Amino acid sequence: MNPDPQAPRPDDRQAESIPAGRERRIPPPEQVRGAVVARRGQVEHSTTDQRLLDTRSPSGFVHGDPWRVMRIQSEFVEGFGLLAELPRAVTVFGSARIPPDDPVYALGRRLGAALAAAGFAVITGGGPGAMEAVNRGAQEAGGLSVGLGIELPYEQRLNDWVDLGVSFRYFFVRKTMFVKYAEAFVILPGGFGTLDELFEALTLVQTGKVTRFPVVLVGTEYWSGLVDWLRASALPAKLIKESDLQILSVTDDVDEAVRIVVAGTAGHGEPARPEVREP
Repeated sequence: MNPDPQAPRPDDRQAESIPAGRERRIPPPEQVRGAVVARRGQVEHSTTDQRLLDTRSPSGFVHGDPWRVMRIQSEFVEGFGLLAELPRAVTVFGSARIPPDDPVYALGRRLGAALAAAGFAVITGGGPGAMEAVNRGAQEAGGLSVGLGIELPYEQRLNDWVDLGVSFRYFFVRKTMFVKYAEAFVILPGGFGTLDELFEALTLVQTGKVTRFPVVLVGTEYWSGLVDWLRASALPAKLIKESDLQILSVTDDVDEAVRIVVAGTAGHGEPARPEVREP
């Protein structure tokens, strides 16, 4: 039966209940540049990373590089200062393009809650999509929800489920924070950014830059093609070893993912050994 076209819709009734002068506004375009928030006409169409790496920039840019080193240094100091006292944490990556009604969003929400229940803070890129889902699940479960944002040429802000957040100008500074303050990576389906972060983690483990660092891919259907390619192409070509493939775990089960993280980080909470000074 078709509804009465004259009947007020729920949105209409909600709008009628809002007092005049307090109507909801559509958020303006917003860009976070370090500690600065720019909106509307102040949003720039390039990023600090882009201007740093663009070799086609005017020669005057070169003379500004020493000053930019100080800005980079300040980002490290700010990140270290904010995150140094975090409890045990797991970094979770995933696409910003996952809508709230996608099964991956529900998966991320369960994952965030399960990690919080296991005693971990969660660290994400602080954006929408899968990142928001994980932050939301952790916060709803009473855990600490951390977001590390990045300046982008298009609108993106820290999602509303972040308890502790900081925005960076430079990707390489942000990526350092993802690794330094986490004990494991869990990877939900994602695109280029997620793949970049995944292979960064694999490279660090493979080369011994980080040890006892579980890397868990959640979503066997999504990740199986990549894992099969590594085994069928990269391994026979002797570009990786069988032991390199053992760095990865793949699962669809949130509880199993958390068990892998817990087992792989056992002993991380032990008191630090006395520092040995280099000669």
